[in-house]
Amino acid sequence: MFIGIDDTDSPNYMCTTFLIIELIKAFPEWDLIGMPRLVRLNPAVPWKTRGNAALAINIGRGKGDCRMIGMLGNRSILSYPRSYSEPNQEEVLERASCVVEKWAQKDYSDPGLVILSKQPEESLYHQAVTTILEKDDVLRVIKELGGDYFQLNNGRGLIGATSAVAWRPKDRTYELLTYRHRELWGTERVISEQEIRLLDSRYPSTFNNFDFENEHPAIIPHTNCPILYGIRGDSAPDLIMAMLSIPSEIPESWLLFITNQGTDEHIITDWKTLRPFSSYEVVGEVIGEPWTLRGGHVFISLKSDNGIELEAAAYEPTKSFRNVIRELRRGDRVRVLGEVREDYGTLNIEKLEVIQLAPSYIKKSNPICACGRYMKSIGTNQGYRCRVCSTRADEAIMELEKRSIHTGWYEPPVCSRRHISKPIKRML
Repeated sequence: MFIGIDDTDSPNYMCTTFLIIELIKAFPEWDLIGMPRLVRLNPAVPWKTRGNAALAINIGRGKGDCRMIGMLGNRSILSYPRSYSEPNQEEVLERASCVVEKWAQKDYSDPGLVILSKQPEESLYHQAVTTILEKDDVLRVIKELGGDYFQLNNGRGLIGATSAVAWRPKDRTYELLTYRHRELWGTERVISEQEIRLLDSRYPSTFNNFDFENEHPAIIPHTNCPILYGIRGDSAPDLIMAMLSIPSEIPESWLLFITNQGTDEHIITDWKTLRPFSSYEVVGEVIGEPWTLRGGHVFISLKSDNGIELEAAAYEPTKSFRNVIRELRRGDRVRVLGEVREDYGTLNIEKLEVIQLAPSYIKKSNPICACGRYMKSIGTNQGYRCRVCSTRADEAIMELEKRSIHTGWYEPPVCSRRHISKPIKRML
C-alpha cells in the first residue's frame, strides 16, 4: 500500500521528510517495502515551498531478506524487497491523515495525502518533474486506481504526493537524513564543520557536501526544521559510513531515502519551443558578447541549433559561475541547461558545457603607418589616419585572445545548485 505526501512544510519550519518518520511510527505492525522515496519535482513550479520534494513509502507484510535503512530511537527501521499482504486502505487513510493533520504547516501549505494500492503510470511523474500538472488530472488518476486521498486547504500537495508514488527509479541517488530530538528544534545545531569539509575526499561517492567557495556546509539546513543534516550520494552504505564519521549532537533518528536528486530528470532535451515553468537543454552558438546588469546578473545571447534565439542568464547568487559566462565570446558553441523564466523568457542557467571555442581577437594597437608612426582613430567605425602623411587604414592591429576558459562542463558553487541538478562529478 503506497502512501504519498507533499506540501506540509513552511519556508522556515518543518520538513515533509519528517512526516515519513511519523508515518513509520503510525504503522508499527507493518513493514516498509522498498526504501522511502524522496522525489524532487519540477523546480520551476512557482508555488513550491523550498525544494519541491514529495515523499512516498510502501507498507505491507515484508517478505525476503530485509536490510536496515534507519533507526528510530533504539529501534531499527527495516526494508523488505517485496510484500505478501497489505493493510486495509481505509485504515491507512485514517491513520496517515492524523499524521498530516498534526504536523502540516497549514498556514503556509496546501497538504495532500494519497493512498494507492497500485502505482500510477510513470508518465505522471515525468509530467510532474518537467511541466505543470493540474490537480484535476491527478484526482482522475486516483479515482481510476481506486485510491483514497486527504487534503487540507486547496490540497495542491496531492499532485506531488501522487507523482512520488508514480516514480520508477532509474538513475537514482540516495540521501541519509538525521533528525534532531524535539527539544532541540530551533536551537543551534552541534556538528563538526571540519568533518563535513572532508566528506568529499573520504567518501567520493557523496556529493554537494561543502561549498568551499562560500565556506558553507551544504548538508546542514538553514531553517528551524527537524533535520540535523542530510548527506547525498550514489552509495547507500557509504552514506551510513559518512554519517558515523561526523561528530555531532546525537540524532533522535535517521533514515535512508532513495531519490531522484542529482539526476537532471527535470531537463527537457527534445523540444521545438521553449515554455515558461520548464527546464531545457539548449545547444547552440553564442551570438553576442556577454553583458552585466545592475545587481551582477550576467547575460548572453544564443541561437539554438533549431534556429531559436534567446537570452540566457547567470544570476548573482551563482557567484563565480558568472565569470565563466563573462568569458564566452561570439561564435562559441555551448550546451546550456536551465529553467525558462516567466517574466522575461530568459533561460536561467543551471549548468553549461563549452563544446567549442571560437577564435577571438582583441586589439593590440592602432595600425602603424609606412612612415613609422601610429595612426589615430578618426571616429567610431571610421578607421584610422596618420596625422603626418594622412595615410589611412581600416582596422587596428589585432592579436588572438588568450582565453581563460576551456572546453568542458561548468557549474555554480554547491549552495547555488538545485537539488535535482546533476553535479558534474556524477557526469564524469
